[in-house]
Amino acid sequence: MTIPAKSVMSKDVVTVPPEATVVETARRMLARGVSAVPVVDTHNRPLGLVSEGDLMRHFGAEAQEKRAQWLRMLAEGEALSPEYLAAIRLDQRRVRDIMRAPVISAGEEASLPELGDLMLKQGIKRVPILRDGALVGVVSRADVMRAVVDKLEELLEPTG
Repeated sequence: MTIPAKSVMSKDVVTVPPEATVVETARRMLARGVSAVPVVDTHNRPLGLVSEGDLMRHFGAEAQEKRAQWLRMLAEGEALSPEYLAAIRLDQRRVRDIMRAPVISAGEEASLPELGDLMLKQGIKRVPILRDGALVGVVSRADVMRAVVDKLEELLEPTG
């Protein structure tokens, strides 16, 4: 028995446009309780993916210190303009600048073993599911595990 992606995928997918700020994206993820969001264009085609890990890299102390070092080097003892400082503030950064691309995706008919192999081979935790290039769902590792446990007896039936 094969179980297609469309039967286990989450359909209520939280997405963000590439113009969303890093802070807006973090707030949306927290409000919806998700650990990653696809970045989509106006036709719901995935452009990239942003995870909690991607966001943490930009909020961490190491990133803050690197930004401060670059600012000191750029300034060379001169005061930087308030406009420039406002433009590079973290809360003004756009998600398009930090998203991971290209998106590793699958079609609605992809089987659980195919999705599992894809996740393992690519080292990813979720796979956006596409129909005609547009996002229709996401299958996470938890979705795969839940489906396997729920269908364990059927999956272990002898074939032939």
